[in-house]
Amino acid sequence: MTRQSEPAKAVDPETLPYRPCVGIMLINRDGLVWVGNRMMADGGAHELTGAALTWQMPQGGIDEGEAPRDAALRELKEETGTDKARTIGETKDWLTYDLPPHLVGIALRGKYRGQKQKWFAMRFLGEDSDIDIAADAHQEFSEWAWVPLDELLGLVVPFKRSVYEQLVTEFRPLAVPGT
Repeated sequence: MTRQSEPAKAVDPETLPYRPCVGIMLINRDGLVWVGNRMMADGGAHELTGAALTWQMPQGGIDEGEAPRDAALRELKEETGTDKARTIGETKDWLTYDLPPHLVGIALRGKYRGQKQKWFAMRFLGEDSDIDIAADAHQEFSEWAWVPLDELLGLVVPFKRSVYEQLVTEFRPLAVPGT
């Protein structure tokens, strides 16, 4: 007997909360920003979004009872393999993005409509050799790079672009060489 899988049930995003998260803009001594390329499905596109634009800065969820700054330091270590950084800035407000309709009820374990994020700017204090994206058992990135701030918007999935626009504006004074 062949079983047919049930089609995904339509989920009203208005009924779902935002997942509390943090993000890190890691800035090196040349004023460049760290980005990682999300792991890809075999077809060359991200398995959920189908997008070829899969670069992003480190980000992740806040654990129960965890302070946002502590979560940011943990996520930085998990996703980049380094903790050689110091916090130099923080977004004034929490930033939010909504998932596109075709991902609501699927992405983020189907529990959230998107994310609300507190972002931290951090100065990278190490050397490139200190970064190890394969250090964590749950590796998220296939490759990484340092990029100019103004290139960020062209690298991210469209539904995160408005958050990145706000970050570029707010953290631009911190992304300068030699500091």
